[in-house]
Amino acid sequence: MKESTGELVAALAVMIAVGIFIAFFYYTLWPVIKQNFDGSTQCSRAICPKCEDPNGCEYVTCHIKGSDETIDCIYRG
Repeated sequence: MKESTGELVAALAVMIAVGIFIAFFYYTLWPVIKQNFDGSTQCSRAICPKCEDPNGCEYVTCHIKGSDETIDCIYRG
């Protein structure tokens, strides 16, 4: 009986650890990943002007197709 109790405690500890890792991913890492993905998707669909700066541009203000919304995107040349 002592061995099965030890295995049960070990299994419970593993389940709690996995739950903590899942919660950390869901509440900490996933919002950052989703925001980056959404921003990249919007920039790939946006209409961006050419860079007018002779030294080059890092960001440009782009217009999203079909709306009046503007976003800043990395200039890709």
